[in-house]
Amino acid sequence: MRSQQRRSTSLRLKGRSGGRTKPVISPEYIAGLTDGEGCFYVNLRLAKTERARPTVETHFYIKVRKEDRPMLEAVKSALGCGAVYFQKEKRLNHTECYRYEVNNRQDIREKVIPLFTDYPLLSLKRNDFRLFAQISRMVDRKEHRTEAGVEKIRQLKSQMNYRTSRKDGAKLTK
Repeated sequence: MRSQQRRSTSLRLKGRSGGRTKPVISPEYIAGLTDGEGCFYVNLRLAKTERARPTVETHFYIKVRKEDRPMLEAVKSALGCGAVYFQKEKRLNHTECYRYEVNNRQDIREKVIPLFTDYPLLSLKRNDFRLFAQISRMVDRKEHRTEAGVEKIRQLKSQMNYRTSRKDGAKLTK
């Protein structure tokens, strides 16, 4: 099993041009960064009318202090997708930050999911990723268009983004 220390040193410098070094972000580095600062999120919007269909959006985020924006730009470049946004923080005990986000269905399917399948997370976020990937595959198969599919997605989503144990006492799966 890879250690967090090994992941944190996976940021390599490659080549010199004009005396400047160009950072190359490795998949291991992105996985380690995600273990600490990343999030997999699913937004389920139910239909407001009988004719409308529910929508399911999948999002992958990495959020860091504003001083670390160049690192997020390097992650964006390494993955070849997503965008970096300024996120003004209104809470007094939080600092302004930048957020890298991927929400394009094709990029989630072809870049994000394969990355974390090949370079598994070491933290409890691995469970969030497993559920996120499962929901993403359900959406790809258009299962969210059925009542049973929406209910299954809702159930899976309810298990995401818990760090210790659920309020109802159910423990996380490892």
